[in-house]
Amino acid sequence: MTLFSRYQDQVIERYVKEAVQVTAVLRLPLVALIALLGPVIPVRDHWLPFLFQGLLVAYGAAAAGWLWWVFKRPIGQWAGWSSTVFDLLALLTLCAASGGATSLLLPVFFLLPVAVAFLYRPGLTATLGVGVAVGYLAVWLLFVVRDDDVDLHIEVYLYFGFLLWLAAATTGLSFVLVRRSATVAALLETREQLVTQSMGTEERERQRLAEALHDGPLQNILAARMDLEEALEKHADPSVAAAESTLRETAAQLRSTVTSLHPQVLAQLGLTPALRELAEQYARRGGYELRMRLTDVSRPGCESLLYRVARESLANINKHAHASNVEVELSATAEEITLTITDDGVGFDPTILSHRVAEGHIGIASQYLRVESWGGSFDVVSSPGTGTRVVVRIPPGSEKNR
Repeated sequence: MTLFSRYQDQVIERYVKEAVQVTAVLRLPLVALIALLGPVIPVRDHWLPFLFQGLLVAYGAAAAGWLWWVFKRPIGQWAGWSSTVFDLLALLTLCAASGGATSLLLPVFFLLPVAVAFLYRPGLTATLGVGVAVGYLAVWLLFVVRDDDVDLHIEVYLYFGFLLWLAAATTGLSFVLVRRSATVAALLETREQLVTQSMGTEERERQRLAEALHDGPLQNILAARMDLEEALEKHADPSVAAAESTLRETAAQLRSTVTSLHPQVLAQLGLTPALRELAEQYARRGGYELRMRLTDVSRPGCESLLYRVARESLANINKHAHASNVEVELSATAEEITLTITDDGVGFDPTILSHRVAEGHIGIASQYLRVESWGGSFDVVSSPGTGTRVVVRIPPGSEKNR
């Protein structure tokens, strides 16, 4: 399973949870409306009035408890269909006990298949939709058998047909949602492959360039510096000393460039030590107070991406934030790794990021795209005068070989 497949499953789970929560909220007013049948609309005497009232009270209590549960406790894929099955059973039982109120409960039957349609389960939607129609007809058959004065009116068959049509319509709706979700997932997977290839190519080019700079220009500069040092030992010359100082600074700059292109600490020790060294380097340059809370996350597959995000964020702090305090946090769970970088600088309006991209400043935007392509999230919270908070959450990916 690819990262985007897992990401798609997470999105679907979130949508299903939202559908279950909305249904749970709507269920309580539904129970209240059912309770008004009789007091508001004259109906035939209930067949089993005490049973009807007891079932309605129990249904209301269960609806209230379920509402609390879906907002306070984690729920799985079972929540959507199980709650709908419970609704169907409760409604059929109420109809059986209500007698003449059955026809007035008909609109509620129409709502059940619609609620299931958004669970991305066409087969389940069809099953429950047909079950709703058959259940409605079964209640009327029960009345016909129980009471000789009750007949199956033509309207009952018409309503039965409407319910079957609704089952077919909602099944088609659910099927379309699943097909569109699969199409989006395929497009995202293609995008993932393209971005992964691009990132791999960029990483290889960075490593190749770092090795070329280290083995070529840097070594030549170091050799020239040694020659100048030997010359200074034999004869002190201010111009030679100045040239040696310039070569020393150039060598340091080249080492810094090589490290930025392909940080050895990241390659050898992993993300946590590399982030600590990176943050300390930028703190020395920026002159701000640095606080770090870094959890050892071993060698996740996303370590290079997180390192780049941290480097880009810290570079922006040094260039633009004028911060006095910066905090870097790294934490991990089984599902994701979270990197948070907070500063108390001047802040900015995040809506200008799109304009910065149009102007050719693509640093943060490119990192945002990479994080999103990995199946993660990139959140920037800021406003003028309040500092900036960058929160990146990424699935860890496979463990890297040591």
